[in-house]
Amino acid sequence: MKIRLLLICALFSLASLAADLPQKEVHGGHGITLPPPPPTEAKPVTDTVSGHSVTDPYRWLEDQTSPETRAWIDSQMHYTQQYLSQVKVRPEIVKRLTELEHIETIGIPIERNDVYFYSKRLPDENQASIYIRKGLHGGDERLIDATKLSADQNTSVHINDLSMDASLLVYGVREGGADEQTVHLMDVPNRKDLADVLPRARYSGVSLAPDKQGLYYAKYEPTGTIVYYHPIGTPVESDQLVFGKEYKGEKFGQMELISPDITENGRYLLIAVGHGVPAKRVDIYAKDLRKPGSELREMIHGIDSRFTPVNYDDDLYVLTDYQAENYRVVKISMNDPAPDKWQVVVPEGKDAISGISIVGGKLFVTGLHDVVTQTRIFTLDGKQTGTITYPALGSATEVFGREDSTHGFYTFDSFNIPPGIYHYDVSTGKAEVFAKPKVPFNSDAYEVKQVFYNSKDGTRVPMFISSKKGLKQNGSVPTLMYAYGGFLLSQTAHWNPEYAWWMEQGGFYAQPNLRGGGEYGEAWHKAGMFEKKQNVFDDFFSAAEYLVTNKYTSAARLAIRGRSNGGLLMGAALTQRPDLFGAIWVGYPLLDMIRFHKFLVGRWWTSEYGSADEPDQYAYLIKYSPYQNVKPGTRYPAIMLNSGDSDTRVAPLHARKMTALLQAEDGSDRPVLLHYELKAGHSSGVSIQQLVNDTADELAFLWNETSGK
Repeated sequence: MKIRLLLICALFSLASLAADLPQKEVHGGHGITLPPPPPTEAKPVTDTVSGHSVTDPYRWLEDQTSPETRAWIDSQMHYTQQYLSQVKVRPEIVKRLTELEHIETIGIPIERNDVYFYSKRLPDENQASIYIRKGLHGGDERLIDATKLSADQNTSVHINDLSMDASLLVYGVREGGADEQTVHLMDVPNRKDLADVLPRARYSGVSLAPDKQGLYYAKYEPTGTIVYYHPIGTPVESDQLVFGKEYKGEKFGQMELISPDITENGRYLLIAVGHGVPAKRVDIYAKDLRKPGSELREMIHGIDSRFTPVNYDDDLYVLTDYQAENYRVVKISMNDPAPDKWQVVVPEGKDAISGISIVGGKLFVTGLHDVVTQTRIFTLDGKQTGTITYPALGSATEVFGREDSTHGFYTFDSFNIPPGIYHYDVSTGKAEVFAKPKVPFNSDAYEVKQVFYNSKDGTRVPMFISSKKGLKQNGSVPTLMYAYGGFLLSQTAHWNPEYAWWMEQGGFYAQPNLRGGGEYGEAWHKAGMFEKKQNVFDDFFSAAEYLVTNKYTSAARLAIRGRSNGGLLMGAALTQRPDLFGAIWVGYPLLDMIRFHKFLVGRWWTSEYGSADEPDQYAYLIKYSPYQNVKPGTRYPAIMLNSGDSDTRVAPLHARKMTALLQAEDGSDRPVLLHYELKAGHSSGVSIQQLVNDTADELAFLWNETSGK
């Protein structure tokens, strides 16, 4: 009763405040009109940061659970629905996205003793379940039915690990797209869950011991990541600490991300320690599980480079940027791991290597050539024996499989090609389609091309452009552009029903590959981090200018979208170049770069952005931080910010505070909307129907504001 009364009072306060503010009718595309947005009281708080005064007018919106904030969220959700209810094309978008999304899908199978485990979703289902199949082409049996885990079907399941004899399954359950999961174990032959459950938390790496008597897992705790061993059948509270607080006097804290893994042959426990996100240094330790009481030994320690190991017998094949910004593969003997004994198996080349795997005794090396996937095949001593040929310009995953099996699997897709799973026979070198969804989309009617343009400083940047074949460049075609630019993540050509819908309407889809990603190795990444972050934004602005100059579209017809780090990019776009875009969707964004590191896991990202608590880093963060660079009276384009209560990675407070600020300071009459989900988060896992509805809201907004029809 008390909370309800406070909510009513809060709403009354907001309503009272509205009477004192100037009213401004809002106009959206296609004749949509809205009353002024719900007013938000400014309650300035001034901090001293690195010797500078920084005022935050909406600090109170950081408190997600206060009655005042909840009342504010409710009013914003209602306001956004007022807009969406007027978008005439939205029902058609929902119908078409439902057709594109409600299809049968299957995940890459995991083989154990000629038994295959995989995820699968039927066309009429909202979640993928876990299935089992005996033999490569055996019949499907559902092991875990995800559709029965929650009434709203916003609960998802995924495979964490499997015993080598296929008798024990470790799986995770995630609610509403949150990063946290609960971990369960299933006795596969008896189709029964064990009593053991790891409680809801962030876990990085969950691996069964070879004897199936326990499992190793890394759990994020307030002081940092800790690796535990859980003996099956015992209370979780008594789990044994294995690693995580320190190593030989070096203290570990919140910036160290630790992950355990059991090698495929069951001989070793590997523990990787990443320092920062993305890690600027990775240490690898190993414990010989064949020797009771053996200690962890250093395989790689104290080298400021990244290392990703794959075990084979008593060797590690390691992908690293050590002395190789485009990465190379080295072989390390686990019996004699000194760096001067390392052997180069695949040397660094002109193209960046992104991943390695060992399947059927062969080394598969996946990389990018101008952002297009290429996969080379080597013997374990480094002799190239072949390549995998892909059907079009697009993206492929690494090859997955067992080191002692000839069955390899990978996926391939592109902007105009839905993802299919391919089976690669290592013994014959032949690939064939293993599973391909029946998507009602005519791939042959669309084309994907790649162009290159010069950024502000002259850097040559690639960009994909996809559309219907023969679409004319007349300067007025609605164009949707997405980008990311950060954390060494490469943005390759992938299928997305959202982009397919846009192209079906006769629009262009564009995707530039900005600095900050991994498309051209570590040098490309470094060129877009810390004090060089402005390069990312300039690359994006130059991409937009290229599209306008070359008559693909106009500024008024250009819609842009980005999420997470890409949401920061959108914030920079609207504050630095509001003239260049017609509509902006800002998803799960980082926007207050002066305070981002104080919330949730934001501290991890100081190794990418820096921290305002450091004076030299404050100097460049304050220049581009979107929340601190909204200028009163500026005519901003139409904006929709998107977040939700279940985002436990990027704090939703960024979207809330930015919405309030933009609604108060915007000098135009274009809509500024907050799309807020109470049960949606940063990770995947929401029901397909919620995904359809949320995507339809985004598309309805972007198309309505830029189509001009």
